[in-house]
Amino acid sequence: MQSNHMILDFNPPFSSLKEEVLMGLRQNQKQLHPKLFYDEKGSKLFNQITTLPEYYLTRSEKEILTTFHSDICAFIGHNSPLIELGCGSEEKIQLILESLQRGNRYIPIDISREALNNTVEKLLDSYPLLDVKAIRADYTQALSFLCQGSEEKKVILFLGSTIGNFDENDREKFLCQLAKNLNPNDGLLIGIDLKKSPRLLEAAYNDSQGITAAFNKNLLHRINLELDANFQVEQFTHHAFFNNVKNRIEMHLISNTVQEVLIGNETFSFLPGETIHTENSYKFDLKEYEQILVKVGLCLRKVWTDKQNYFAVTYIEPL
Repeated sequence: MQSNHMILDFNPPFSSLKEEVLMGLRQNQKQLHPKLFYDEKGSKLFNQITTLPEYYLTRSEKEILTTFHSDICAFIGHNSPLIELGCGSEEKIQLILESLQRGNRYIPIDISREALNNTVEKLLDSYPLLDVKAIRADYTQALSFLCQGSEEKKVILFLGSTIGNFDENDREKFLCQLAKNLNPNDGLLIGIDLKKSPRLLEAAYNDSQGITAAFNKNLLHRINLELDANFQVEQFTHHAFFNNVKNRIEMHLISNTVQEVLIGNETFSFLPGETIHTENSYKFDLKEYEQILVKVGLCLRKVWTDKQNYFAVTYIEPL
């Protein structure tokens, strides 16, 4: 018997790559949204990053999911649909599914059809009877749709510290949207990166093999390829540093020279030292994190951390 599985497209269109890029480059501080990293090559590079010795985040989260899988699954409960925002790698969801009995449905949401296909195919190799309904969508624009349905308990998974990529205002709006679309018995499983030594943080985003630098620069290669732009990619340098005031890692691309970039009918000028801000990764204190949740109507029910207290997986319910 085969599982009932499919990939559905969420009807409201997402912003096109061109719209996203032009909007970001028109800002005084030029910026590009981190979701634009994930074309085929970018996704492969990020998967390489997660295995690097300096990149503790994925190892720490997997340690938590492995060590506390029974406790985590007790909070999730059997037969609860699992809705994963940004499906990423299938390995982490497997660590959860292995401890759940049959009956849970899996609904991965991702903007990349290729990522969805890869995740679904690998999961069904291990769990051929798993009921999967994959949805291609920008989950930030589809929360009301994702949270519709019956009154049965559902659990939304948001792993990998992706919540740290949102700035304060966008994070509050996103969590508020989630809270409004949850039923009283629903749950959220969210991964967060904890505050720690800036030395450790900066090493994780400046790996010795240069994979993160290639990942960051690939965004410009993608724009050149898909929008027929003319970024001189070799004239940009990857730069990642810890902003102590805002408690976040910032990733930038620094232009090493004067250059003009043509995208469609618009020209963008760069001076030496001018940057494109490509990503933030906020680091959290658990007390502050709980205050953020309470402000939007959510309750922190349980926290699991790795042995080094680098990372936390949190279970959250509506207030």
